[in-house]
Amino acid sequence: MPSHSWQLQDAKNQFSKIVEAALHGEPQHVTRRGREVVVIVAADEYERLEKLKDMAMPRFVDHLLALPKDDGEFERLPFKSREVEF
Repeated sequence: MPSHSWQLQDAKNQFSKIVEAALHGEPQHVTRRGREVVVIVAADEYERLEKLKDMAMPRFVDHLLALPKDDGEFERLPFKSREVEF
């Protein structure tokens, strides 16, 4: 669906219209000084995007918990210490 771009002042004056368009699945882009600064989307679309982001980027702790566990099955190499002079 095509989206619409609004200058900030126009967006302030037409906010109800912008909200209605966003609720109908049309993201509304707002610019300030010629640069896009905000995109207004419906809350359910925002939630959908947040869930996608969470699925795509696992947390570091989830990564650590997914590592194989050492149940004593892995062979360990002998550790040899060495003396170091300071």
